[in-house]
Amino acid sequence: MNEFHQITLGEVLTLQRGFDITKSIQADGDVPIVSSSGVSSYHDKWKVKGPGVIIGRKGTLGTVHFIRSHFWPHDTTLWVKDFKGNDPRFVSYLLKTLKLENLDVGASNPTLNRNHIHKLRIIFPKKVDTQKRIGAILSAYDDLVESNQKRIALLERLAEDIYREWFVRFRFPGHQKAKFVKGIPFGWEVKRLGELVRTQYGYTASAETEGDGPKFLRITDIAPPAIDWESVPHCKIAERDEEKYLLREGDIVVARTGATVGYAKRINKHHPKTVFASYLVRLIPRRNRDAIYVGLSVERDAFKDFISMYVTGTAQPQANATTMALFPVLHPSEPVLNEFNRIAEPILDQKETLLNHTATLSLARNQLLPRLMSGKLSVENLDIQFPPGMAEELNAEPTASTHA
Repeated sequence: MNEFHQITLGEVLTLQRGFDITKSIQADGDVPIVSSSGVSSYHDKWKVKGPGVIIGRKGTLGTVHFIRSHFWPHDTTLWVKDFKGNDPRFVSYLLKTLKLENLDVGASNPTLNRNHIHKLRIIFPKKVDTQKRIGAILSAYDDLVESNQKRIALLERLAEDIYREWFVRFRFPGHQKAKFVKGIPFGWEVKRLGELVRTQYGYTASAETEGDGPKFLRITDIAPPAIDWESVPHCKIAERDEEKYLLREGDIVVARTGATVGYAKRINKHHPKTVFASYLVRLIPRRNRDAIYVGLSVERDAFKDFISMYVTGTAQPQANATTMALFPVLHPSEPVLNEFNRIAEPILDQKETLLNHTATLSLARNQLLPRLMSGKLSVENLDIQFPPGMAEELNAEPTASTHA
């Protein structure tokens, strides 16, 4: 702990409110505009020289974003105007440990006040070299996560492209010789979703951060592009109910209320023991071989658009299983379906493997983070080899600057 001392955050950095920018004045470019939730769009002019650190000030509070390039911090953020000689990457990790969302001062709209943040007492390394070593260790995990996320996005796009090519444009294997009847290939059928799946409402319970029971999947867990199983809470459930609500490979869960009504996720083979919450509807494929095709069909925008036409409630949109069952699905012939499964299944399995690997990396990083940031785990005697890109970044002047 001799390497660390206690000071205020304001002695480490100076925060500044971001700059307003409207869609109408944005021009095509590669400069990221960073809002409270992350990169929201791009522009041809930058306001702050990178690398930089941005915090969500309004709306999504306390989120921390590290940006390598020059950027434009949006008015909904605070950005580090002066690092006071400290390492920007380390500062970004430090801010993630401070639970800044708890400093909300907004009466009706969540808001952070930079003056309150500056007064926070923190444990901070005395040497910039120590900061760089810690940043290098943690960023090694983040670089692997970022690489996995890029590969996952490519696999998702590949599966989507195959689906669209075969079932929207009708360029499936053998399409040149196929006969079409009323606009669809002979042997294909338009079915209602209810003909392909059974529906079930979820379990009513309270979520628990920690627990011995199964995971408890909620709407907030299926809204992101991928389910982060590590963050999914647990719930207490009687043994007789657990079997009834236990999710299985191939099941599809759909949000039936709120802003994400109609969002759907297919449950893949690599998932923990999980039950699902009452605001979700489970779609259980009547045939295992339909699971991938039906899952991709209801994960598309067409399904969300269909559900949105039938929602009730003005303040809180509501949909029901009966409406979902009416969704029309173009069902291919068995040979085409079997060939699609043969191609799509390994793609989705590889995606799931990468998601699990990413979750493991994130967990390891999160477990290391508080120990490294508090000095409980010393890096003084570690021989850390910085990659070329990071070495250049570490040698850069860590004081942010702006230009109009």
